[in-house]
Amino acid sequence: MEKQLKWYALYTRPRAEKRVRKRLREAEVENYLPLHRCPSAWSDRVKMINKPLFQSYIFVRCPAHQLPELLKIYGVVKIVYYCGKPAVIRQKEIDAIVEFLKLAVEKPLCVGDEAEILSGSLKTVAGKVQLIKKKYIKLYIKQIGAIVSVNIANVAHADRLKL
Repeated sequence: MEKQLKWYALYTRPRAEKRVRKRLREAEVENYLPLHRCPSAWSDRVKMINKPLFQSYIFVRCPAHQLPELLKIYGVVKIVYYCGKPAVIRQKEIDAIVEFLKLAVEKPLCVGDEAEILSGSLKTVAGKVQLIKKKYIKLYIKQIGAIVSVNIANVAHADRLKL
């Protein structure tokens, strides 16, 4: 039997990636779930949450003979195959995902940056940052020629939302 550890992809139930990651850790199986921060809007608020970069996928590092056992973990639907064999993900591809996420980490807003309002009557309006305080930010909105104060939790980099 092959004992070499390689990376493979598992397909999970929808929105079950984090629970599958927890179960894989409990089973002592090395895994990687790439997450990115993004705004999520509810009717009353906007919150930054960690979402899977690849929906319904998680990567595991194990010997090939262990893959069928992983199908017994609740939430795992199937093993991803390529050309009739479990798809092997090269280490350099995992490293590239890790590096991409490091570069995509949200940098703090600075005076002069373009920011977009995430909720309220000016939702989706972008403006230039004029002042930053602990709980609020002042944006110059060119369309209306005014400076508005917005709760800092309701603002994000305008370019960050286009990822």
